[in-house]
Amino acid sequence: MQTLQMSIYLLAFLVVLALVFDFMNGFHDAANAIATVVSTGVLKPHQAVAMAAFFNFLAIAVFHLKVATTVGKGTIDPSIVDHYVIFGALVGAIVWNLITWFYGIPSSSSHALIGGLVGAAVAKAGTGSLIAGGLIKTLAFIVLSPMLGFFFGSLLMVIVSWLFVRSTPSKVDKWFRRMQLVSASMYSLGHGGNDAQKTMGIIWMLLIVAGYTASTDTSPPWWVVVSCYCAISLGTLFGGWRIVKTMGQKITKLKPVGGFCAETGGAITLFVATAFGIPVSTTHTITGAIVGVGASRKMSAVRWGVAGNIVWAWVFTIPASAFMAAIAWWVGTMLF
Repeated sequence: MQTLQMSIYLLAFLVVLALVFDFMNGFHDAANAIATVVSTGVLKPHQAVAMAAFFNFLAIAVFHLKVATTVGKGTIDPSIVDHYVIFGALVGAIVWNLITWFYGIPSSSSHALIGGLVGAAVAKAGTGSLIAGGLIKTLAFIVLSPMLGFFFGSLLMVIVSWLFVRSTPSKVDKWFRRMQLVSASMYSLGHGGNDAQKTMGIIWMLLIVAGYTASTDTSPPWWVVVSCYCAISLGTLFGGWRIVKTMGQKITKLKPVGGFCAETGGAITLFVATAFGIPVSTTHTITGAIVGVGASRKMSAVRWGVAGNIVWAWVFTIPASAFMAAIAWWVGTMLF
């Protein structure tokens, strides 16, 4: 693989830019893990983000780095990667995250990053620079992750409803207020495990092309792993409050039992995807689970107009971030 003549200052700048994206990923996607537990009143906002940040970081001890490998080596041809491609990909993803955060749209930071890589790579070397296998897995799970979230969320809601059919509403509420602490923690664990690894893959790719680590290495350097988990945890700690209301109450009204089922269904999906090295969207997953919980009660319990607007954001995320990344790649070639 070609080794780039890259100054240590430029390399440091791009690593910092990647960590900025990772921070924004946590900031933007904090709502995915905490919206239900906040909207049901189980935890106050500052308590929820602290818990989510802790479990984001705890994922460092739980998950293998298969997602980082998929992003770092299985998305675009490593031979065409240079500092311009990395710069374009990160800027495209960051700009799209800022736009969707400003308007309170729960889009996917993960797919913004994938779209950024695609846009910058195509701008440099055309569509032949894309690795079909890795992209097909990612694109397939744009559909599969919310479907799995929907399935597990609705299934758990039906099971719980049958198990507690003879219990009083107050008893069910009291029990699941406690259980929701467990489910929110597990979802935050899955969020950290899947999303932090995407930025690891970017930095790992950058270090390989810059000649600071070997392409034969099976995992990124330890400092990359720790810094990425720290960045996403800090982002979660600061929270993305514009999106919490959309996720927590606008799609469907949630009680603690519904919040537990949605978070548990989403966590199962994230754990499975991370185990197989598939970079999925935590936003898609929890949205599907929330819709599944609402639909299991009755179809009219879901505000389908709000859900439809979110789906449109999903559809546009990869092409929009790819377009912005292509422009950023061109700007980068003028700047560096």
